[in-house]
Amino acid sequence: MAKSHSASYKSKIRQRRQKQKQVNRNLRIGIIVIVALVMIAVVWPRPKADPLSAERLEADPVLGPADAPVTIIEYGDFGCPSCRAWHMAGIRDQIRAEFGESVQFVWRDFPVITAQSPKAAQAGQCAFDQDKFWEYHDHIYEQGRSLSVSDLKAYANNIGLDRELFDQCLDLQQNKAKVNHNLDLAKGLGLRGTPAFIVNGQVLAGPPSFATMKSLIDGILAAQ
Repeated sequence: MAKSHSASYKSKIRQRRQKQKQVNRNLRIGIIVIVALVMIAVVWPRPKADPLSAERLEADPVLGPADAPVTIIEYGDFGCPSCRAWHMAGIRDQIRAEFGESVQFVWRDFPVITAQSPKAAQAGQCAFDQDKFWEYHDHIYEQGRSLSVSDLKAYANNIGLDRELFDQCLDLQQNKAKVNHNLDLAKGLGLRGTPAFIVNGQVLAGPPSFATMKSLIDGILAAQ
């Protein structure tokens, strides 16, 4: 009986050792697989944004003819409450209704208000690539209350953009260089906040009223 118990005990010990060896073997395999996946993730080529041409860096969303005697450049931020308020006041539409083809509006990004503003600016430029910047611009200010990436993509869907192209553009940060180019222009002008306006080279502080803009535009047109 003693020999039987001894043999049984030794058998259990061997089984435990075999199980432990198997556990250790599986653990080593798991570590090797994880290390291999990490190395693949590091080495594997990822999609990259295409370099922007000098022409694209200089291209801005515009409303109105290029030869208009008055050019109004707005440096704006999609996360800026004052920018939203100026848009909602309808001043741009009032100016266009009053002066028609005599005025050209230009948008340039100045994303300095929120942490999400640069990404929103890139989204606007992605919409510009599909010739729907102003629709996207208006939708954000009128309907958007969040600038998360998922919301920025949803807004693109809402206005009928090609979602696959838009998502790829935004995910690859295709227009990051363009947004940074605009930011550098704003800083070079000494602008400190948004919205900021440049009317035929004259910098206007703060969001101007329609009366202020009308007086300035009337003066420019009268001088010409």
